[in-house]
Amino acid sequence: MKVAFLVAPEGVEQVELTDPWQAVRDAGGTPRLVSTKPGRVQAFDHLDKADTFEVDQVVKDATVGEYDALVLPGGVANPDFLRLDGKAVAFARGFFDAGKPVAAICHAPWTLVEADVLRGRTLTSWRSLRTDITNAGGTWVDQQVKVCTSGPGALITSRKPDDLKAFCEAFLEEFSKTTKGSAS
Repeated sequence: MKVAFLVAPEGVEQVELTDPWQAVRDAGGTPRLVSTKPGRVQAFDHLDKADTFEVDQVVKDATVGEYDALVLPGGVANPDFLRLDGKAVAFARGFFDAGKPVAAICHAPWTLVEADVLRGRTLTSWRSLRTDITNAGGTWVDQQVKVCTSGPGALITSRKPDDLKAFCEAFLEEFSKTTKGSAS
């Protein structure tokens, strides 16, 4: 299972990157950090700078075909930067077009709003995104984790860092359904 983690060069919530990353590794998968620029990304712990992480691939060079699934970590600034980058938005949309699973936590659905892939989908997020999701044609629910299979590929969402354990369990279960029979 090869999983793309799409983040902006700055603003990703560190725990929303590192916990799912470790979950993928623990499940025997290969996580890869994809960003809009090469080098290192600056993670945050809420509004404070945290660690930096090396980018594995620049989104302009990435293809959906080389990945089994996509994880979109949150952070307030991260998805806001991503939704302004056409290649990042197209990359995220490509997973839906290909029927591959996507997991997004906290503010990350902002990128999916921009990708116009939420129509007819039910999802959760940080509660301030409720209106954006509704305006994009999605149905917002206040749940720890929501798995929506009403479109091509599963969409797995959670609200906040406190939901990370349930989020990781849910996306790993969905990712394993999709990747059965494919090489890890």
